[in-house]
Amino acid sequence: MEILAHAGSPRAVVVVFHGGFWRARYEADLMDALCRDLAARDYEAWNVEYRRLGAAGGWPATFEDAARVVERARERGLPLVTLGHSAGGHLALWAGASGATLAVSQAGVADLAEAWRLGLSRNAAGELLGGSPDEVPERYAQASPAERLPLGVPQLLVHGRRDDTVPAEMSRAYAEQARRTGDVVELVETDEGHFECLDPSSESWAAIVERLP
Repeated sequence: MEILAHAGSPRAVVVVFHGGFWRARYEADLMDALCRDLAARDYEAWNVEYRRLGAAGGWPATFEDAARVVERARERGLPLVTLGHSAGGHLALWAGASGATLAVSQAGVADLAEAWRLGLSRNAAGELLGGSPDEVPERYAQASPAERLPLGVPQLLVHGRRDDTVPAEMSRAYAEQARRTGDVVELVETDEGHFECLDPSSESWAAIVERLP
């Protein structure tokens, strides 16, 4: 894990989870540019690596890593933001439920059962959890933000309408469901695709930074 911090007192700790459908060939450097931007804005950015599929990850190891780093971040005694892109958006929502000030999902896989039904990235959700929702329903109940609602923390979902990797409808449906359970959720839709939000100059990133504590 790399920690980037601007000199002085940080405004908050932002725990950042990268995407890549939880697979080992994708690493934390995907989030380097965003973490540098956060540090320049006086945030302490934790660019997290976690065990991934093909590198000892999956259920429950990936989730243990995410929970452990958020627990460490809470010990800093600062406002805590969990933030992630795609599969990292899933982890940001999941881990943020343990006490984040704000959980931010960028084009996130918020509903693992729906991801399995859609076959996203060759059924990556099934690979992550070791089976389908019918085969291991208890794992989906524990691992999917959509099935753990209400999360009990404020949530920000940012999703591009042109996303052909994780459909924006997943964030729309999740936001509606979360609000029905009493969670405070804001959904921001942009005209971007799946990867533009990794650029600090993007419309979606601007929407995020203006809402950070």
